[in-house]
Amino acid sequence: MAPVIYIMAFVGGFSIMSLELLGGRVLAPYFGSSIYVWGSIITVFMLSLSIGYLLGGRLSVHRPTLGRFSIIFLAAAACLYPLVYFSEDIMEWIFQRVIDPRYGSLLASSILFIVPTIIMGMISPYSVRMLVRTTEHSGQVAGILYFVSTLGSSLGTLATSFYLVLWFEINTVLTMLTGALLAMALLAAVAARLGSSRPRSASAGVTASGRSGEFP
Repeated sequence: MAPVIYIMAFVGGFSIMSLELLGGRVLAPYFGSSIYVWGSIITVFMLSLSIGYLLGGRLSVHRPTLGRFSIIFLAAAACLYPLVYFSEDIMEWIFQRVIDPRYGSLLASSILFIVPTIIMGMISPYSVRMLVRTTEHSGQVAGILYFVSTLGSSLGTLATSFYLVLWFEINTVLTMLTGALLAMALLAAVAARLGSSRPRSASAGVTASGRSGEFP
């Protein structure tokens, strides 16, 4: 199970940073690429991630499973893909009403990116809860998990800024990110199915050998 969760955390980190960089390309034709625009994008993403971390942490308390984890990725994909069809119309609507690049870019970033970023922000805390089994190793597990997630964010930044935006149109990259999130949802669902098909005797043996301080 652990390798699956690490892969999901990596893809989640990759997708977040890739979407953030694409946000600059989406807003640029209307509001430019000034410090106001990037300040708005960064602010919206940081606030959205903070909310996602909070919600993901609360959700992970209630009997976390890979099956439920897959729903987070499925929801993220469902909220991300509509940008392919509606982002230009939304940008046109905002640009006609808010000319100031500061407030226009802030409003556009909020409408376009808050919901998918909040959902993707739930991935990291949920991953930690899925991996942590004993309090003694919780710090180590969290450290490795955030290393993997941040590594994904770093590679997502480089891959998007150096290659993807040069090779593909914005909508194509958004579609690719959606596909990656859907693939992770499928991976989690399959892993959950395989895990549930294991002999109950093996699970009982693991439970019997659990130490004090183990999470439920």
